[in-house]
Amino acid sequence: MFVGLYSVGKTRPLTGAQFWEEPAYKELKVFGAKGWAEGRTSILWIDLALRDFYADWKGKLIIRWSSERSWWRRAHRNEFPVHAVLEDSMLDAAMPSWDELNLSWEDLRVLPTRWCNALSQWRGIYYIFDPTVGKGYVGSAYGKDNLLGRWQNYKESGHGGNSLLKDRNPHAFQFSILQRVSPDMDESDVIRLESTWKERLHTRDPFGLNDN
Repeated sequence: MFVGLYSVGKTRPLTGAQFWEEPAYKELKVFGAKGWAEGRTSILWIDLALRDFYADWKGKLIIRWSSERSWWRRAHRNEFPVHAVLEDSMLDAAMPSWDELNLSWEDLRVLPTRWCNALSQWRGIYYIFDPTVGKGYVGSAYGKDNLLGRWQNYKESGHGGNSLLKDRNPHAFQFSILQRVSPDMDESDVIRLESTWKERLHTRDPFGLNDN
């Protein structure tokens, strides 16, 4: 099952002690992983970055794999017949209720199709929380594709054009929905609701990340 394509980034050598300080390896050690070959004085740590390549096929593209146990293959030396292309991702969890959504910035890049369809129909007031500074931002969505369109803007830029978000690290952002409104609510009424949420949550600068 296709999950994603990763590119190789920076590398750095780790000693045995440094190896077991990495959070991922600490977690694996709990499950009995050895992880450190005898006789080695160092091991290479490789930073991997998820690419946008065929992100829509995550959990949908199923290929045939040989019966051997090796977990890796050299693409140019093997053939991988397509077994199936599914309409819905096998990795899709059931979409939670709108008032239970709490998405990271990375989540916005790989939203399941069904989630995208729902968000494109919803307009309302959303909230972005930056835990690195303990502050939040309130925004409204009522234009093309509603919440989906607005959040896709953040997915591409990281800040959505908002001045106090431009200098922040979007990898820390958490996205949620404060209030859903009728799909035919007038834009001026949506903006009025947005302003009341800014007042109630005190998200205007300097207490929050709204500059107006």
